[in-house]
Amino acid sequence: MATRNSKLKKVLPPFELPSELEQLKYIAGVDEVGRGPLAGAVVAAAVILDPENPIEGLRDSKKLTESRREVLFEEIQSKALACALGRAEVEEIDDINILQASMLAMQRAILALEIVPEHVLVDGNRCPKNIPPATAVVKGDDRVDVIAAASIIAKVTRDRELVELDKVYPGYGLARHKGYPTKVHIDALQELGVTEIHRRTFGPVKKILEA
Repeated sequence: MATRNSKLKKVLPPFELPSELEQLKYIAGVDEVGRGPLAGAVVAAAVILDPENPIEGLRDSKKLTESRREVLFEEIQSKALACALGRAEVEEIDDINILQASMLAMQRAILALEIVPEHVLVDGNRCPKNIPPATAVVKGDDRVDVIAAASIIAKVTRDRELVELDKVYPGYGLARHKGYPTKVHIDALQELGVTEIHRRTFGPVKKILEA
């Protein structure tokens, strides 16, 4: 019989930077937001933090309140040595699939940094192509401060975009669910139809179009 503890998610240990990277000055973290939604772009951020100007309370953006994310967003922007965004639009997502679009968004964020990083720590289990030397860190957004910072920048940026899109496409509830496949969103799609900001290759949207 399964115990309660056996159902808890496995907690990964804190990430330890490999010794050969400890002396590097410019290590970037990169993360993306928006793989799961039915609408909007996938947005990535790349950040290089300043070790002389630390930021307290960095962690996975999904585990922070909206107000706390907003405060940290401003602090990261002001204290980081470099910060950049990358994105892949809905058309690209439908054309090359969401995984490849996520890799593309992260690649664009990294290459947009004003400082070329000596190494990149990427959230997840794979790295984008054609970037500086990189290491993939599973659950990195909750284990590595510089990846957590990137996740906060990406999420706040994308959430703000969806609030603005809600004004252009009223009735879908975008400001509330940020494009994710909630019942409210799917019901609105069935009633109001599919717009140009919806990902046509995603199951619920595709099903409505075929119907």
